[in-house]
Amino acid sequence: MAISLMQQARELETQVGGILSAYDIGDLSNAQKDLLNTIKHQLTDARLDTRDYEYAETRADQLLAAKEAKERFLSLQDNIVKASESDIFGAIDVAQLSARIQHLIANME
Repeated sequence: MAISLMQQARELETQVGGILSAYDIGDLSNAQKDLLNTIKHQLTDARLDTRDYEYAETRADQLLAAKEAKERFLSLQDNIVKASESDIFGAIDVAQLSARIQHLIANME
């Protein structure tokens, strides 16, 4: 059985949360703290956008939700890459997370 997009977004949120939980916020610079908070908010918002996409009652609403979700996922991906420059995410993490994000984006039509 295929996993819903919303479940995939939830799993992405859990995976990133697990990676971020390894860091003590007190040890990070203000810029890193801000970036991590932005990533956490983007994950939540992207999951909610995905929910809106899946539960949209009209095609127009679905297309609007897809557009918003895609933009948010792309911004999230950019921030994950930016966080990797501070060694918060490793190269393998970036590759896996980017693949998951691109899969979500590709499946919102």
